[in-house]
Amino acid sequence: MTDADLHATAAAWLAAGRAARVVQVLRHRGSVPREAGTRMLVAGDAVAGTIGGGHLEWQAIQQARVRLRLGEPAAERDIALGPTLGQCCGGALTLRDAPLDAQALADWPQPAPLFTLQLYGAGHVGRAIVALLAGIDCRVQWIDEREDAFPVDQTLPAHIERVCVEPVAAEVRAAVPGSLALILTHSHDLDLAICEAALRSDRLAWVGLIGSATKRARFEHRLAARGVAPGRIAALACPIGVPGITGKQPAVIAVAVVAQLLQQASTAALRPPALTGRPGAAQPCDPTRLHR
Repeated sequence: MTDADLHATAAAWLAAGRAARVVQVLRHRGSVPREAGTRMLVAGDAVAGTIGGGHLEWQAIQQARVRLRLGEPAAERDIALGPTLGQCCGGALTLRDAPLDAQALADWPQPAPLFTLQLYGAGHVGRAIVALLAGIDCRVQWIDEREDAFPVDQTLPAHIERVCVEPVAAEVRAAVPGSLALILTHSHDLDLAICEAALRSDRLAWVGLIGSATKRARFEHRLAARGVAPGRIAALACPIGVPGITGKQPAVIAVAVVAQLLQQASTAALRPPALTGRPGAAQPCDPTRLHR
């Protein structure tokens, strides 16, 4: 469950009048399971989200349910994980346990996505990547010119937007500055057109292309012949995926590629600005684009 999903769950519970508590890591010091700002929802019969699991979370759930039953106000507790709970993390944190109400929701900050991605291609690998990204706080434009390429039985979370449009390469112009791009369509010619547009763009911070070393060599030659700057060609990530993971099954490739995206996101310069409005919500776009 992403932070955006948890926030949406909190809003839904509040709207439905479901009594619950918000358990939040208010502050942390040293090595802890989850950092400050992490939240978890606790109802009498359900828990959503996690503050890191283990004895810390189990105890926090039990205490939250007692306070929920008694109708107590917000409370804070300082915890040294080693001395207090016998956990090996060694750090310390402050937990805040408060009723889920309108104020708790208003005080819940909207996190910026870890990264914004333009994902070109709705084939087997694209679908496997989207399945993993569904649980990660990011923003994705999933782009393909073939409407029937998208799975009809898949409900996507709000932070993943399907875009069915022609010409596909023109979508590069709609990229949020600082975005990442992955190119893995059904056609090498289409891959080349998108790749050229992506490498010429100053909106994309990183471009990855599926394919072998042989495909890369051929694309380098063709891109150079079209006048793409040598430095941009050299920066192209192809093959994609973190090294050391072998296997060509879509799910295996997806794991390696999503790990690579997270590596890119760890570079502060690639982190996009916070979005306005609901986290993961699509931003205003060109009305000529066709969304399915």
